[in-house]
Amino acid sequence: MPKHGKNYRNKVKELDRSVVQTLDEAIKSALDASYAKFDETVDIAVKLGVDPRHADQMVRSSVVLPHGTGKTTRVLVFAKGPKEAEAKEAGADYVGSDELVEKIQGGWLEFDKTVATPDMMGTVGKLGRVLGPRNLMPNAKLGTVTFDLADVIKEIKGGKVDFRVDKAGIVHAGIGKKSFGPEKVYDNALAFIEKLIQLKPSTSKGVYLRSLSISTTMGPGVKVDTLDVRTRIK
Repeated sequence: MPKHGKNYRNKVKELDRSVVQTLDEAIKSALDASYAKFDETVDIAVKLGVDPRHADQMVRSSVVLPHGTGKTTRVLVFAKGPKEAEAKEAGADYVGSDELVEKIQGGWLEFDKTVATPDMMGTVGKLGRVLGPRNLMPNAKLGTVTFDLADVIKEIKGGKVDFRVDKAGIVHAGIGKKSFGPEKVYDNALAFIEKLIQLKPSTSKGVYLRSLSISTTMGPGVKVDTLDVRTRIK
C-alpha cells in the first residue's frame, strides 16, 4: 500500500474520520480537507448491497450531472454519410469510420468517450480488445450505440457520467471539481445517488445503500450518513 504524504496525514489529523456526517456536511469537510495546488476532482464511492457476480445484480448505467463534471471530454464518433455530418455539427471531436478503426489499431487513443451508429458496430467490434478493457467501447445499454447522435453527444459534453459496480460491490464516480463549491457538488452528488437508487435490482436483499464517502483526488474520504441521504431523495 502506498504511503501518504505529510499534507495528507495532517489533513487526516484535522478530520475526525470516525464521525459520520450528513451529505452536505461531508462535502464541505472533503473540500476543506483538500490541499493540492490543482483543481481536484470530487469523488463519490458508494458500497451497494449487491453481489455483482450475479448478472441480475450488476448495476451499470450513466447519469447526466446537473452541473457537469468540470472536465473537457473528447468524443469520438463512428459514423458514415449523413450521420458523420450530424456528429460533426453536434460537436464531436473526431468522426469517421474505417480510417479511425485503423488509427486506433495503430495505438492512437487520444479520446475519452466513443459513440457509434448501430450499422458501424460490425466494424467497431474489431476494436473490442483495445477499447473494452479501457471502458471505451460503445455500449447500447449506456446509450452510446444510437442513431440519435446529436442528443448523445450533447449529453456527454454536458457532463454525462458512466459507472458500474466493481467486484467489491462499490461504485466510484467523479462528481465535479473543487472549484464548483459545495452547493454544485451537492446537487451532482444527489443526482448520482438518486440514479443509483432507481437502479436497485429486484433481487437485491437487505440494505441497498451500505456506505458512502466523499473525497477529493488527494484528500481523505469523509463518511456520509446513508440514513440522512435516503431522507433527501425524492
